[in-house]
Amino acid sequence: MKQPQAITAILQQLLEQCQPLYSQGKVADYIPALAKVAPDNAAIAVATIDGQIHTAGAADKNFSLQSVSKIFGLVMAMNRIGDDLWQRVNMEPSGQPFNSIVQVEWEKGIPRNPVINAGAILVADVLVSHYSASKSAFLTFIRRLVGEENIYADQQVYLSELEHGNRNAALAYLMKSFGNIEAEVPDVLAHYFHQCATAINCRQLATSLLFLANRGVQPHSNEQICSRRDAHRVNAILSTSGMYDQSGEFAFKVGLPAKSGVGGAIVAIVPQFGVITAWSPALNSFGNSVVGMQLISLFAEELGLSLF
Repeated sequence: MKQPQAITAILQQLLEQCQPLYSQGKVADYIPALAKVAPDNAAIAVATIDGQIHTAGAADKNFSLQSVSKIFGLVMAMNRIGDDLWQRVNMEPSGQPFNSIVQVEWEKGIPRNPVINAGAILVADVLVSHYSASKSAFLTFIRRLVGEENIYADQQVYLSELEHGNRNAALAYLMKSFGNIEAEVPDVLAHYFHQCATAINCRQLATSLLFLANRGVQPHSNEQICSRRDAHRVNAILSTSGMYDQSGEFAFKVGLPAKSGVGGAIVAIVPQFGVITAWSPALNSFGNSVVGMQLISLFAEELGLSLF
């Protein structure tokens, strides 16, 4: 394994190498608050299970979690209701756009997996139904994982999503019509948008998910966040479905469980090593960060990190 100084130097070098890609891609504009983010931001952070953190670029600049938040919600729901969750959501790749309404109709209100929008809205329903203050519980969970208290939802992004979330509302009401949403739809959507609007930086995000690289145990606190079996299950779902319609390509090229979000973040789990987080807001046609994908791909190749 590379020495710590070497890892930091590699990250700096990769960030410089990827600068020509800044002009490629497009910042998400269907949520107006996201459209205001400067596209030439970029950062990468690597947190290892032995307690080291290496960063390059704007690693302390906040961004909204967006779909990366689905990992945290999923773990909370699995911890709360156990295997009952899998009666209401499947664990198969979707093969459809992440916000497909047609697929939910075909499959009678059962989302294909918990990291497409319908599945994450279903997970939000579990949290709203089983926590008296689910938004606060979600933030408390992330703060505990990071070991810091200064994590909040970005109110501007939250309100922007509430105003422009019609397609997600359609998914929620459709699942409600099939009896697969228990709480009131506005409450479920409010939680989901609030969760997506959670602001975090690369360093914090890499630290927060170390338990998935360490069989469910958060290294810095030695706390069992989820069972070893559930850590395995989350990583399996991320491997097959975490990168939207590029999940197969990412598994083929990189070979790591990963999750992206339209805020420009990508997180990749390296079991028994650590977590790689990259952020750059300009997205490709699949909704994945152009620079982020390249940074993680190059770093994983450089260190020979792959499940396969």
